[in-house]
Amino acid sequence: MSHAPPPAAADCGAAEVDSDPDPDPESQTEMDPDDGDGGGDDGDGGGDDGDGGGDDGDDDVLELSQFDGLPYSSRFYKLLKERKELPVWRAKSAVMETLSGDRQFIVVSGSARTGRSSQIPQWCAEFCLSVKYRHGMVACTQVSAQQTVDLALRVADEMDVNIGHEVGYVIPLETCCSGDTVLRYCTDDMLLREMMSDPLLERYGVVVVDQAQQRTVATDVLLGLLRDIALQRSELRVVLLSADPPGPKLLAHYGGGAGGAAVPLIQLESPGVGEVVYSGGHKDYVCSALRLVLEIHRSEEDGDVVVFLVTAQEVDLACGLLRRGGPGLPPAPADLTPVPAHPGRAGTLPPSADARTRRVFLTSGPNGDLFWDAGSIKFVIDAGLHKRNVYNPRIRANSAVIQPVSAGEARARRQLAGPTGKCFCLYPEDWPLPGETRPRILESDITATALFLKRMEISGLGHCDFIDRPDPEGLMQALEELDYLAALDDDGNLSEMGIIMSEFPLEPQMAKTLLASCEFDCVDEVVTIAAMLRAPSCFAVPSAELRPEAAQCHAKFEHPEGDHFTLINIFKAFQQIQQDPCGRLEKWCQDFHLSAAALATADAYRAELTGILRRIELPISAPAFGSQTNALAVKRALLAGFFMQVARDVDGSGNYFILSHKHVAQIHPLSGYGAKTPKLGLPEWVLFHEYSFSEDNCLRTVSHISPDEFLQMAPQYFFYNLPASESKEILQSTLGDGAPPSHASRKPSDPEDEPQEVPATERCVVQ
Repeated sequence: MSHAPPPAAADCGAAEVDSDPDPDPESQTEMDPDDGDGGGDDGDGGGDDGDGGGDDGDDDVLELSQFDGLPYSSRFYKLLKERKELPVWRAKSAVMETLSGDRQFIVVSGSARTGRSSQIPQWCAEFCLSVKYRHGMVACTQVSAQQTVDLALRVADEMDVNIGHEVGYVIPLETCCSGDTVLRYCTDDMLLREMMSDPLLERYGVVVVDQAQQRTVATDVLLGLLRDIALQRSELRVVLLSADPPGPKLLAHYGGGAGGAAVPLIQLESPGVGEVVYSGGHKDYVCSALRLVLEIHRSEEDGDVVVFLVTAQEVDLACGLLRRGGPGLPPAPADLTPVPAHPGRAGTLPPSADARTRRVFLTSGPNGDLFWDAGSIKFVIDAGLHKRNVYNPRIRANSAVIQPVSAGEARARRQLAGPTGKCFCLYPEDWPLPGETRPRILESDITATALFLKRMEISGLGHCDFIDRPDPEGLMQALEELDYLAALDDDGNLSEMGIIMSEFPLEPQMAKTLLASCEFDCVDEVVTIAAMLRAPSCFAVPSAELRPEAAQCHAKFEHPEGDHFTLINIFKAFQQIQQDPCGRLEKWCQDFHLSAAALATADAYRAELTGILRRIELPISAPAFGSQTNALAVKRALLAGFFMQVARDVDGSGNYFILSHKHVAQIHPLSGYGAKTPKLGLPEWVLFHEYSFSEDNCLRTVSHISPDEFLQMAPQYFFYNLPASESKEILQSTLGDGAPPSHASRKPSDPEDEPQEVPATERCVVQ
């Protein structure tokens, strides 16, 4: 896999070190497993002054690192004193003893500021060192890529080693590890992808699953597979870290089955909660929160503020209101700095606080884990709500639902202020909060998950023992979709096409589109589309007064064939400006209201996808964008994957009937077809990439297609299973007029409706 280079600050691979991960026992002191501080009973390096020398300051007596054999620096001892003050440190002996016992699963619960995410993985590395790495190294999973990097950098600092050597990280598009790495932080989805080549995770002796309480799809799949792996690897240890006390279902899941011993549970002491102030429900909680921020700044002592809002749009709006002021809200003083803290976006948190200013972190994140290292926080303002996208398999669309956070999440947010801080809850004290976070596996499209699990069956991991099994209707829809995409064979196993599709870190429909582009000689264009759609939106969202100007700038890139082709135009312009020796990229993006970070991410994704195509030796055609032949080829490739996402304008006014489930939607206003008087005109038939049901009932990323193109590319058995409608009758009439039918080999459900046969040379052979 191709990865973007690591940041310069990480200094990945900057020095040559011994590639043998097992250090020479003669070059290190004996480690006390109950202390874990590198050989000294008091953790100060053998001296009272903590400077790394002996009792009398003799520089000849140096304590050596157990991981790289080098003398510890003075910073190591300074950080060690801070580490020993963390609540988790009092549980070190229990954690080490449990790791050394015969139980394979351990559960540790503790809030965001207990030190669980930074200290326990280090102790697991010490445990692996104590047995000479006979069973492997340590992997620690995180949900957020940015937090993965932050933790790896912090832990490398605490262990006094180089990032990318003994401690490393793996996130999408970036690998910072070496043969010396003994502790690897990674996102949960990257560890799952690693299992495709190492299904039993044999390079690891301990797997630490952090933030288990968030119950993401990737985390739940990982937890289910680890139970099966543990049955085949008795030496493997799995440590589950959770901010909330685990529920009985999770404890029973790892309790060894009927008659099995209870899974060890270690609960860390909480730092405590300061004053909590509840208030009645506020409909306009954004303005209420901002007024509280200004009041705190005027009347309270020093300390940073965290404001938990609901959506990323609210976070950006609140930052703008604090900076510029608004209706009933004066501009913030100069010594108040609003900081948007978006989960998953790099560089959202300043490295350190300025004593002269108060920072206000505004976030829509699920809990306080994003601020695990922000000890300056003294005030928390919590709206008590979060936004969740709930997938409906019947209409293949997400519905945005705003719900109260769970009781555990609310408690974690309150604890973020610490025992001396203050939390303002913008909801009543008796507000009914759900006991646990609902697992995402029950609310998400699991087509990609089903494809991954089918791939694992080939590797011998055919059983994923979910804590909460996916919804049967959603699972059936996922398998049906994989069948339509020809990813499954007649026995329901992964086909050769499905195996190749699973190699790409893409949704299955886009993976099929990319494979089809190899046949239609439009790989360069489709790789760009896939990368642009996988990256965050390249369109910057300006303030209200600049939106007309932004719309005019974006219109300059519009392509007559549709939004997919507009994305290619934007990316090609980005590539040209990248080569400008004057370095005008940032200004160009500002002038055209585009996101430089999103375009750079798309560029990295494009390089990754191209690298995978080369690795599996698929043909990569030369660029041919701009010709009518190329446009037709791109649309055929898109239809090969997204034939289930086709709609028709039923009245000529922009009301689009979606063929697969008979809902009517409109094109999103930001589309080239979505303006009130669209420059491109309204096409009758469109292919769309995304349909959002509850928020705006809009089709997003839309391109024009013809009925003939749809009939050529849609599997015949999908077409004949479409619900009856006027649009289907039009397509059947087109078939009767001699248009080529589908390339699929299955027969329609009604033999009387069988289309007219055509020569094989006119058929598409993607499937």
